[in-house]
Amino acid sequence: MVTELGHFALILAFLVAIVQSIVPLVGAHKRWPGWMAVAEPAATVQFLLTAFAFAALTYAFVTSDFSLRLVWLNSHSAKPMIYKISGVWGNHEGSMLLWVLILTLFGAMAAWFGKGLPPTLRARVLAVQSAVAVAFFAFIIFTSNPFLRLVVPPFDGQDLNPLLQDPGLAFHPPFLYLGYVGLSICFSFAVAALIEGRVDAAWGRWVRPWTLAAWVFLTIGIALGSWWAYYELGWGGFWFWDPVENASFMPWLLAAALLHSAIVVEKREALKSWTILLAILAFGFSLIGTFIVRSGLLTSVHAFANDPERGVFILMIMVFFTGGALTLYAFRATAMEAKGVFGVASRESALVANNVILAVSCFVVFVGTMWPVVAEMFFDTKLSVGAPFFNMAFTPFMVVLGLLLPLGSMLSWKRAKVDRAIKQLVPGFILSVLLLGLFWTMQTGTSLLGPVGVFLAAWVISGAVVDLINRTGQTRDLSRLLRLPRSDWGKATAHIGFGITMVGIAGLMAWQEEDIRVAQIGEPFQVGDFELELTAVNQVRGPNYFSTMGDVIVRSDGEQIAFLNPEKRNYPVAQMPTTEAAIDYRFLRDIYVVIGDPQDNGGWVMRTYVKPLANWIWAGALLMSLGGVLSLTDRRYRVAAGARRQATPQGVPAE
Repeated sequence: MVTELGHFALILAFLVAIVQSIVPLVGAHKRWPGWMAVAEPAATVQFLLTAFAFAALTYAFVTSDFSLRLVWLNSHSAKPMIYKISGVWGNHEGSMLLWVLILTLFGAMAAWFGKGLPPTLRARVLAVQSAVAVAFFAFIIFTSNPFLRLVVPPFDGQDLNPLLQDPGLAFHPPFLYLGYVGLSICFSFAVAALIEGRVDAAWGRWVRPWTLAAWVFLTIGIALGSWWAYYELGWGGFWFWDPVENASFMPWLLAAALLHSAIVVEKREALKSWTILLAILAFGFSLIGTFIVRSGLLTSVHAFANDPERGVFILMIMVFFTGGALTLYAFRATAMEAKGVFGVASRESALVANNVILAVSCFVVFVGTMWPVVAEMFFDTKLSVGAPFFNMAFTPFMVVLGLLLPLGSMLSWKRAKVDRAIKQLVPGFILSVLLLGLFWTMQTGTSLLGPVGVFLAAWVISGAVVDLINRTGQTRDLSRLLRLPRSDWGKATAHIGFGITMVGIAGLMAWQEEDIRVAQIGEPFQVGDFELELTAVNQVRGPNYFSTMGDVIVRSDGEQIAFLNPEKRNYPVAQMPTTEAAIDYRFLRDIYVVIGDPQDNGGWVMRTYVKPLANWIWAGALLMSLGGVLSLTDRRYRVAAGARRQATPQGVPAE
């Protein structure tokens, strides 16, 4: 009964979305306050109905209702509760319902917190957001219905993909979707601004927090996915340049560019046209990611579905909204005249350079991801574009970005004295060079990647610290740091996090040690500075799997420092094995152990890695996210919204 009510709520939400996408838009065009006012309650009702549908599906998974086809295909009665819940979105249909739930949530939040917006702009934003929802409601109801019943319910289910039965991946999709779908509200703001033919500082102030929130969620989602791949897949890496990894990374790059571009619109009313284009493209690449994950166009361990017919439906949604928005942009971009004028040496110019680097690097990733498909379709040639291409083509852009970031942060708005900014950064530059020399001297015969990574990280971090210190004034009154706006602290924290991630990636890639051997029980072996010994291999039974678990002792200078249990699991229902790496996490390095198959001589295949600075990658990502959260709590957003609300009478468009 509950699932039938959920299905009915989903259909009602679809109908409400149709009304919300038409009535407020007509009301804004005709300046009819009553019609525009429909948008706010409709957005709330649409979200509540979708939330009920999602809750009904969750209830079916939690209670193991195998009369529901989706539950039968993706759950099992013996599965732990956390994976019964995560099984709701661990499949195509359920994940699309989560997508639409988040889409309607952002629409409802725009209605709840957007009362300071001009009524016409708010109505158009909510109408465009609902139009996107209409398309995805139709996609779910007509091609991917999660509430389909089985005529004869089976006794038990087929279980969830074992790779998805992990805490990291249980939370990875929701955060990623909050980022993906969060960019839809930026898209709605952009299209609404194009319809109105006006972008001003207030528009930039409203778009910026939405972009920031989406970027924060994307950062957390990507970091969780990277961490999951690191410890779960057993191959020892954190990033493979997989097509689906790239699909989430491309919107992140464009969202970062949009975030910095919106600052220029807010502060100087410049880069209006470019900012609108970035908002369209950022959500457009989110739709491209959805298409890649669900169409079967590109093979990936992360893919949700392999269904070309449903992929065509998503492709039509992508072409309609992205193509329609770009067409509207082509007609109305000339109306986005920039008011602010700035010199070549200015913070505006630095932010333009930032935008160009991020946008071009996104294009490089896109070309590398899609080129195998293009080559096969048009040239009948099978190609594989892997990590070597991306590392060579993408890394130089990040190096340039790291070099420019501290200098750009120090420049003044409109016109700046470059020599003054450089003079302030000299101590940080000297420190960075000294660290480069130190690490170059310490390493023997290895690449320049590690020392250069240390230099860039120190340069970026010292630039952020110097920028904060400069805000204490000429008296260097450090107590003024406590009174700085949270957005300043957020920017510094995010830049420091970026630097820490850079040194983590460089250190791991440059100084990692790897050992693959057949390990005999009771025979120690050396990997780098550490001694490892496989002492036993046991057969262990889990809640819904059988495990071959090794006991590994790790010693340093003769003393035991860790006891690790690498596993190789087999899930009998899904008939699929998984590898569970055992990792000794430390501040400066990880020891990473994977156990393989038994050998004829009685030994076991073991892979061991010593991974320097591995945890710094995710620590830096968390700091970047924390910086975004700090900026979101800046009181200037609340004060500006309140002032706007008081200055704009209800029902009267703001000029």
